Amino acid sequence: MTIMAGGTTSDLAPTAASKIFSAGTAGCVADLVTFPLDTAKVRLQIQGESRSSAEGHTVKYRGVFGTIIAIVKTEGPRGLYSGLVAGLQRQMCFASVRIGLYDTMKQLYARGSENAGLGTRLLAGCTTGVMAVAFAQPTDVVKVRFQAQIRLRESRSVKRYNNTIDAYRTIARDEGFKGLWKGCLPNITRNAIVNCSELVTYDIIKELILKNNLMTDNMPCHFTAAFIAGFCTTIVASPVDVVKTRFMNSGSGQYSGAMTCALTMLVKEGPSAFYKGFVPSFLRLGSWNIVMFVSYEQIKRAVMRLQQS
Repeated sequence: MTIMAGGTTSDLAPTAASKIFSAGTAGCVADLVTFPLDTAKVRLQIQGESRSSAEGHTVKYRGVFGTIIAIVKTEGPRGLYSGLVAGLQRQMCFASVRIGLYDTMKQLYARGSENAGLGTRLLAGCTTGVMAVAFAQPTDVVKVRFQAQIRLRESRSVKRYNNTIDAYRTIARDEGFKGLWKGCLPNITRNAIVNCSELVTYDIIKELILKNNLMTDNMPCHFTAAFIAGFCTTIVASPVDVVKTRFMNSGSGQYSGAMTCALTMLVKEGPSAFYKGFVPSFLRLGSWNIVMFVSYEQIKRAVMRLQQS
């Protein structure tokens, strides 16, 4: 059983290329739908750092919907989609690898067997998660920087970057090439965890639903498996996600490393800091998983139909 499985047994098996394309496209669709929640999550996660907006006025966010309203009031509706271009670039590079190659790596580790064990699935999830970060880290850095910057409508002085290309160029110039790969280690850790909990949970839940004939291999099944996967992922990955966001958004020299960032958070803000933005994280991951996996299955089937025709 693979997470791509669907349709009738007469369908052509999806190729690796079709899985990669379907995953990247579905990731972009999911980002378009859930990006405001992701922006709210980032703002809540970095709250507590010594960053303030223009003229010393600190913008404080309370809850996911309060954060969204505050962003709209101070920056306009476009503020919710700050960094969207980099986010879409990230998904085309990132989701296509970490999700699109999951079945391929699982089959490789299982040596062609269709009955892959839990360990094999976890190993496959870790592998594609690490591969995706190594490939797409610069797009993630730029996305987080854009989402974190506060751009008041009455003042342009607090803008860090004018556009996506300017962000890549400015980071490379001011922080060196390694600046584009800032936070790579915590991001690798996060995405190994996310991939294992997200893909493996979806894979197992979907398999159990189908084996027990609770649902057919259609949208209700995909929705249920994706929702459970999103909840499990949020609980497991939230602490690493907060550290990753803080570290990637930090100025040059603010933290010597990801561990320093984590220890600073623990000392200054307490253990609860690691679950800042949990509600928007769950809303975002849950909704993102649902939109992505449902879109993924449908796009995959559409590609298979094109292959057959």
